[in-house]
Amino acid sequence: MTKVDVFSGFLGAGKTTLIKKLIAEAYGGEKLVLIENEFGDIAIDSGFLKEAGIEITEMSSGCICCSLVGDFAEALKKVTAQFHPDRILIEPSGVGKLSDVIRAVLGVEDAELVPGCATTVVDARRAKMHKRNFGEFWCDQVKSASCIVLSRTADMSAEQLSAVVAMLREINTDAVIVTTAWDELDGKALRAAMENTDTLQTELSRLAAESDDDADDECGCHDDHDHHDHHDDHHDHDDHDHHDHDHDHDHHDHHDHDHDHDHHDHDHDHHDHHDHDHDHHDETCSCGCQHGDHDHHHDGEHPHHHGHDAGEVFMSWGAETPGIYGGDGLRRALRALDSGEYGRILRAKGYVASERGWLHFDYVPGEEAVRSGPAEVTGRLCVIGIDLDKAGLKELFNVG
Repeated sequence: MTKVDVFSGFLGAGKTTLIKKLIAEAYGGEKLVLIENEFGDIAIDSGFLKEAGIEITEMSSGCICCSLVGDFAEALKKVTAQFHPDRILIEPSGVGKLSDVIRAVLGVEDAELVPGCATTVVDARRAKMHKRNFGEFWCDQVKSASCIVLSRTADMSAEQLSAVVAMLREINTDAVIVTTAWDELDGKALRAAMENTDTLQTELSRLAAESDDDADDECGCHDDHDHHDHHDDHHDHDDHDHHDHDHDHDHHDHHDHDHDHDHHDHDHDHHDHHDHDHDHHDETCSCGCQHGDHDHHHDGEHPHHHGHDAGEVFMSWGAETPGIYGGDGLRRALRALDSGEYGRILRAKGYVASERGWLHFDYVPGEEAVRSGPAEVTGRLCVIGIDLDKAGLKELFNVG
């Protein structure tokens, strides 16, 4: 089977740079074919890819999304038969509509081809201008993507990034949005985001499963098992939590985060805009997300059957943020979860950017750990508990 991935993005957004990074860091061992569709007579980006051993089918005589739909289908079949690739990468013209490219991919009748991910690269610094001047094409690329990768974010403030993300969320409420600068991320992390294997929904599902395990242990289901083992021993670090990341931010901890993140806030009592069940396809999403069609019983109100009162159910709250946090303030927020003010918190976990790297954190009642860690595609906060005060949690962590 050959997976077909589409890389969209307005002219100059950085599609080719992203593809080059993925080839170097994420697609090792895979046989790749790139199908390019340049707008104009000369395809200028194919040289370095040929040098990397990637076969190129240049389609400069027209646009995939219009006159070349038929030829495009034949090209896919041809490269599949000739090269037997593991993956086909499609880089359409920057002025092409992603929805038309996806429709063309889905319309190819070839049992060997499997629709993969649809990724749109957005120039964060020019996003507002591109939307204003080229709305029809730009908005289609954003709306049709399963993952949106922001480029040129390195020198942008948290407020500027949040404004861009808010604008994107008005158009696409479901896509994973990568806000971290590319040079801070490994290509494998980008690939995971693009393939929707690294999402806020995934984090919350894992956390819910861990909370189930904790409850089993508390109820005596596994008396010979220390119920902290599966937290990777992250709670042994309270006294030496990498203080090089506590850069005297107490006076403004989290204040950089008071942005309009309501569109990021995943209150899981409802399942209408973040459902990533990747076993289904429609014409608007090439990686299998039917937006808003799937209930997730592992989030929202999560029934618990380990001896608690019948009225007790797990709830989950999660949020994504590109903002900058300080270590001391983050610890204070985690310790505040012990107060009961925000509900009965069973588990919290996540990672956020700081001024000198990334902070990863864990919490169980009475214990919190904050440590340095690798860069992630965007900041994430996940909380599992009973009777959660979701509005209070948003305020505590300054995400909306």
